Amino acid sequence: MAAFNIALQRSIHVRILCTFLFRALLVSSDASTLIVVKNVTQLGPQISPGITNLSRDGGYSVLIDGHITWLYDDTECLSQDGSQLSFVSNTAAFASDTANISTVKDFGIVMVGEDQYGRKQNAILGDKSVGDGGWVPFNNDELNFNNDRKGKERVAIWPGTSPTLISTRQAFMYAPLVYVDSKPKDPTKLYQPRGMTLMSLLAPDSGPQAARLGDLIFPGNEIQFGGFATLLGLPSTETATTRATDDRDIYLLGVTDAGLQLSRVRLDGIKDHSQYTYFHPRFSNFTEKIPNMDIVDENNIYLPGSFSSGSVFFSPYFKTFLMVYFNRMVDSTFYIRYLDLDQPTEDSEVWIKGGKKGAGIQHEDAEAIIRYVWAPEQKLYVSPQAQGGFNYAGQAHPEYFNRQSLAPSLWPDKTPASKRQTDWYGGDLLRESDAGGDGRHLLLSWTAQKRGGFDSGLYEIQLAKVEFDAIPPSTTASFIPPKASTTAKSDAHSISSIFNIHVGWHKGYDRWTVLTELGVLGGVIAGAAALL
Repeated sequence: MAAFNIALQRSIHVRILCTFLFRALLVSSDASTLIVVKNVTQLGPQISPGITNLSRDGGYSVLIDGHITWLYDDTECLSQDGSQLSFVSNTAAFASDTANISTVKDFGIVMVGEDQYGRKQNAILGDKSVGDGGWVPFNNDELNFNNDRKGKERVAIWPGTSPTLISTRQAFMYAPLVYVDSKPKDPTKLYQPRGMTLMSLLAPDSGPQAARLGDLIFPGNEIQFGGFATLLGLPSTETATTRATDDRDIYLLGVTDAGLQLSRVRLDGIKDHSQYTYFHPRFSNFTEKIPNMDIVDENNIYLPGSFSSGSVFFSPYFKTFLMVYFNRMVDSTFYIRYLDLDQPTEDSEVWIKGGKKGAGIQHEDAEAIIRYVWAPEQKLYVSPQAQGGFNYAGQAHPEYFNRQSLAPSLWPDKTPASKRQTDWYGGDLLRESDAGGDGRHLLLSWTAQKRGGFDSGLYEIQLAKVEFDAIPPSTTASFIPPKASTTAKSDAHSISSIFNIHVGWHKGYDRWTVLTELGVLGGVIAGAAALL
């Protein structure tokens, strides 16, 4: 056994050396930049007709069953005079129609009375309390905890990131479970992570539906994988020959103080914590060893940097994966990276310069995110701040202005290839004939603080549209961030069967970190408080 261990260590050391040498060669070459922004158009706030005064944050989306479904975190409805009508920890809505971007259709709207002038007062989920949760159901122990604490403390479920499709009719997502203490003795204990729960999502015409798939997948003392972004991928090239063609891998990104870490699991093991493996950049492999959330050595971090919220998705326009995100610096700025297919991370017969076997990549080549280098961070757009302070929960929404947002394999098998495209969403703002290609325009959203504060904050979702410039003939073009303009049912895929789906308190200004970090809040909250 001792001899075996020594041989194994030597083998690992040789592999590390080869990897470092290969990466050193990559660093020595100039990374090409092909993303140029032509224009950004501010679109103003998202609107929910029929609600008198609405305050909510988050704003994540997914196209399910023909409906662009928007998910939100803490949601509060207020009367004309500012008194609270309802408060729940999450809500969901549909885009009102394919053409309109700014308006959403909420569900569970209840008329809760009239004001002194006889005007009807409507509230989302007005028949529920903060202890009931909201659109996402609570488990019995969570309900009991909230009932016992009577509003001073509560368990909240915040969607936190955009869901991931497993067919055109079903998605899943990892959502943070958080203990919220409205008046903690220690300000850094305002939010305490309970962990990440797993949910399945459907979107029939009657409205969005969520089902919990167990309690916790990742406990609060581990990296909250899936809290930043999740990708569906083909079986890895290491295992593809031994797996069914319709099998899939899931890649999960989680935030730490030092950057993003990566986990992978087979889709059929998604509900079992023991089935997850974790990427170790130093060795360029996945193992069962969970990385410590306190790691700061960049050689042991999948993608070093500063991240809070964001989106990772395949762009049919750029033909690679994009990462659009906010960092932790409270600067209200969107940043962007692209996966550089001219820079493979290792010598490989499959993952070579130019993509998979030199032929580029497609939506479900999620394995590419470990086979190629992410291009350096570039500033995309500085979102305008409202009176309450910095913006947070920045997201991209590739379902809009993009008929190819869904991977072709998500469609039912009998769907002709020519029909594996979505409707054109956002036609009131941009006609398809004027767009210049799927994915050339990108919708952004963020949470603006109309009024900041721990117990009196008002929040709204703001929108903007990015227009990328034409891809230049040379891949050495410079990235040029612009100044913003002032103009305003068929059978599901077979792999979905694993899911078997047949007293209010306003959040504080620092909860932007909680959505994706959960467990690394102490110094961040103190620093954010010092800025305000």
